[in-house]
Amino acid sequence: MSTVQLAAARLAAARLAPARSLLRCHSARLSSTAAAAPPSSYRVVVVGGGAAGLAVSSTLSEKLGANEVAVVEPSEVHYQQPLFTFVGGGLKSFKDAQRPTADVIAPQAKWIRQAAAALDPAQNTVTLADGTRVGYEYLVVAAGIELDFGAVKGLEAAIGRDGVASNYSPMYVQKTFEFLQAVRGGNALFTMPATPIKCAGAPQKIAYLADELFREKGIRDRVSIGYYTALGKIFAIDKYAAAMDAVARSRGIGVHLLHDLVAVDGPARRATFKVLGSGPAAGETVTVPYEFLHVTPPMRAPGFISRSALANAAGFVDVNQHTLQHARFPNVYALGDCSSLPTSKTAAAAAAQARVLKHNLLRQIRGAAAADAAPAAEYDGYTSCPLVTGKHKLVLAEFSGYTGQPHETFFFNQANEHAFSYWLTADVLPAIYWRSMLKGTWSGPAAIRKVANPTGSG
Repeated sequence: MSTVQLAAARLAAARLAPARSLLRCHSARLSSTAAAAPPSSYRVVVVGGGAAGLAVSSTLSEKLGANEVAVVEPSEVHYQQPLFTFVGGGLKSFKDAQRPTADVIAPQAKWIRQAAAALDPAQNTVTLADGTRVGYEYLVVAAGIELDFGAVKGLEAAIGRDGVASNYSPMYVQKTFEFLQAVRGGNALFTMPATPIKCAGAPQKIAYLADELFREKGIRDRVSIGYYTALGKIFAIDKYAAAMDAVARSRGIGVHLLHDLVAVDGPARRATFKVLGSGPAAGETVTVPYEFLHVTPPMRAPGFISRSALANAAGFVDVNQHTLQHARFPNVYALGDCSSLPTSKTAAAAAAQARVLKHNLLRQIRGAAAADAAPAAEYDGYTSCPLVTGKHKLVLAEFSGYTGQPHETFFFNQANEHAFSYWLTADVLPAIYWRSMLKGTWSGPAAIRKVANPTGSG
């Protein structure tokens, strides 16, 4: 190449350099964008395939169409957890409380068979356990609450053996009845922790069923039953607290308030409680031997929620208690046990919340400013806690967690033990759960209340 040709080539290269640099930058941006973009995205992503998540996703997928709604749920089995008390008490089969998830998830919804690992509301993404990210326009968090057996010293080693069971876990619920049948005497203890929990009546319901079982076996005089609760009264709502105090006294069940389980020695069969409150014994520990121990473990919000920008100080999804919309991210909603809603965490509450959430989310998607848009719906804190007190006996607590006032569906005093209330809870509500709630068509007994108890008084 001549000197002239070499100079010309260098000049051409210099002229092209800025263009090549711009092309490299543009290519880099494209590569970065491709790497950052989630491989899949949906109009609505629902995190959680429990009762609350399915009640929402079934309706939304029907309204929005196929594959517009994705459900992030790792479990292949769906459990009807309200039945676990009956299973633990020997009144229902474990099979009655479960269905394959594939059979209960809406066919129009996309089922993502993984656990959520992280939530990024700033980027509108959910990161899955395998690192994959899923995008969304709207997010519904219905991830439930986690059992924290590790929060009690020695409990993880003892649970499922050494006479220790829990109706709160599908792994151990069948152990409850097995261990109860093995009791011949001694102490039978039942615990309630200081943390928020799902179905706050369940810790004491199994105590009443155990009492009945021991009486049927003719050994009740040889068994001392104790209910140890970290709370200051047996039930949060005064009307039902009075009723349950009376039931416990009539059965000879000792109620120990402000006693929080802190340690279990399985081989020695000893449970240690810390005394809470401000009384003279506050801060002290009490160790009690047991033959049978039913533990309601401490519970907490799932870690991927508490670590996210969606969480409040307690780790739960921070939502408006009336609209269920997030306090800071308007395209995010939450309901059920993982939400910050200040009411009892029950399936009945989730059903009522689902109606409000679906109405408000669809209203937002369709344009709330439209002239024909319906007004926003509001949740009033309604919840229900059926308190089983024996075979064919039940106190049907219904109330607003926001006001603390009873909100009963039927005309009779639901604080009294009724066979009708038992039949409703044991036979009717399970059918409604499978056939209607999970399909999004059951939102609670409000319509029935208008006829059966128009004033809603207790």
